[in-house]
Amino acid sequence: MSYQVIARKYRPRDFDELIGQEHVKTTLDNAITQRRIAHGYIFAGQRGTGKTTVARIMARCLNCVEGPTPNPCGKCSSCVEVVRGNSIDIIEIDAASNRGINEMRELRENVRFRPARDRYKVFIIDEAHQITTEAFNALLKTLEEPPEWAVFILCTTESHKIPTTIASRCQQFSFRSVEFNEVMERMRFICKEEGIEADDEALAVLAQTGEGSVRDSLSALDQAIACCGTTLHAKEVRDLLGIFGIDSLGEVSLALEKQDAARMIEIVLELERSGQNLQHFCREMARYFRNLMVAKVTNGNTRLIAASPAEIKRFVETASKFSEHDLTRYLQLTLDLFRDLQHSLQPRLHLELGLVRMVQAGKLVAIEELLASLPQSRPVALTAAASAPRERANLRVIPEAKPIETKPVEAKPAEAKPAPAVAAVATDSPDSPLKQRLLANLNEQKKKFSADAVQNARVEETPGGVRFHAPREFVRPLQSREIAAALQAVMGRMAKIEVVQDDSVVEAKATPKPAEDDGVVRARAMANPDVQRYLEVFDGALIRGVRNLSEQD
Repeated sequence: MSYQVIARKYRPRDFDELIGQEHVKTTLDNAITQRRIAHGYIFAGQRGTGKTTVARIMARCLNCVEGPTPNPCGKCSSCVEVVRGNSIDIIEIDAASNRGINEMRELRENVRFRPARDRYKVFIIDEAHQITTEAFNALLKTLEEPPEWAVFILCTTESHKIPTTIASRCQQFSFRSVEFNEVMERMRFICKEEGIEADDEALAVLAQTGEGSVRDSLSALDQAIACCGTTLHAKEVRDLLGIFGIDSLGEVSLALEKQDAARMIEIVLELERSGQNLQHFCREMARYFRNLMVAKVTNGNTRLIAASPAEIKRFVETASKFSEHDLTRYLQLTLDLFRDLQHSLQPRLHLELGLVRMVQAGKLVAIEELLASLPQSRPVALTAAASAPRERANLRVIPEAKPIETKPVEAKPAEAKPAPAVAAVATDSPDSPLKQRLLANLNEQKKKFSADAVQNARVEETPGGVRFHAPREFVRPLQSREIAAALQAVMGRMAKIEVVQDDSVVEAKATPKPAEDDGVVRARAMANPDVQRYLEVFDGALIRGVRNLSEQD
C-alpha cells in the first residue's frame, strides 16, 4: 500500500475533528439539524484552513443513511466513498482547469438529473474565483433556482473575485487562519499517533511555518519526519526549513544593545559564507523585532506571539533592554530594508548599510529627553524646539548664503529684560491691558479678521462682561464666536459681550515704531539667556535669522 501523507491521513472526517472555524461548525451544524439546508455556499479563506475539508464533511452529513445529520456514521457506503473520493453523487470540480463556459454548460446539464443513489447531488467547485465571467453567467440561473436535490459549494481563496450576482445567491462563510496553539496541539496529537518525539520548540517552528495554515504546517511536519526520523529537534528543523532561530537573530539585538556596528557587518559575512538568503533573513528579522515590540508592550501576556513559552520568555527578556520607541524604529528600518532588498542588485551592501543604520539609530536621543535633562527650573519659551520631531542630539542648522555674524553684545540695563514668551501687540490704549491680552490671543491664533475688529474698537471691562465701542462695520465681527472664545481664554471665565455702535471711534492704530536695525534685534535676541543655553547644548548650531513675533503680517 502506498504511503499517504499526514495532511491527507489525518484529514478531519466530521465537525468534531475540525480545529478552529467554530463559527462555521456551529452554523452548519444547526442548519443541518433544523433542515435549513441552502442550495449554495461560498467557503472563503486563506489556503489550508479547511474549506474543501468542510465541503466534504457537509456532503457526508447530507448523504449519510442516518441523515441529514451533523454526525455522520462513517460506516455506510456514502460516508466511505466520500472519504475515498469516488462517490458518484459528489462531484468535485477544479475550476483552475475547468473554468470555461463549456464546462459550466456541462455542469448545468448534469444538475438536471437526480442523484444515482444518494439524497443530494453535491457540487464542490474548488478555486471558484478562476471561473470566467461568461461561465459564471451560464451558471447564474441554475445557481439561483437549482433542483431540490442539488447543493453547490464554492471554495475560494479570493472571495472578492466572485461576482456579486453569484455571491448574493449563496451563503458565505469566512474561514479564519487557525490559532498557533491549536495548530501545535493538533501536531502534538499526530506525533503521538505516529510515534514521533518532538519537543515544544520544534513543534513551534513547524507551526510558525504554516502561518495559520494547518495543511502547510502538516506538510512541514511530514518533511521534518522524513529528514530527522522519529525524533525532532528545533535546530535540525530550522536548518531543514531555512528558518532563522531566536539565537541567530538575537545576535542582531545584542549588537544593537552594545552599539557594535562591526559585529553587524560580521553577521552579514557569516550569512554570506553559509549561503543564507539575505532577503529571507531580513524578513525573519522583521518578524523578530515585531515579536520584541509586542512582548515589550504586553510584557509577554499575549497570544499575538507565535512562539513556545520558552521563546516568549526570551522575547520579554530581550525587549526589556530597549524602549518601545527604539523597537518601533528598528521594526520600521527593517521593513524599509526588506523592501529595498527585493529590488537590489547588491543585497549584501544593502543589508550591511541597513544594519549599520540601525546601530546609528540606537544612538539617537529624543530632543524632549535632552531638554528635560537641562539644569533649568522653568520651561523654555521656544516653540520651535518644543514642536521639533525626535532627531539626534547633535543638531546643526543649515546657514544661509550670507550668515549674520554673531558677536556677543553687552546689553544695556534698559534692554536686559528677556524677550517675553508671548508677543504683546501694540494697541491704541496703553491703559487697556484687557485689550492687549485679547489682541495677543487672537494674533497667536492667527484670527486676523477678529483682531482687526478689536484693534479698531474701544474696550471696556464691565461688572457683567465686556463692552466694545466700534464703528458700524466692526459690530458684527465683534459678536463672533472667535471673540467669545478669546475672551474666555484671557479672562478665565465666560464673559457677556456687549457691542455699542459708535461711529465717532476713529480707527485706533498705534503709531508704528521705527524699524530697528537687524543687528540690534539680533544682538538683543542673542543676549537672551535661553538662547545662549541652547547654543551651548547644541554645539555647532547656527542662528539663521531672528523674527519679532509682535510684527504680524
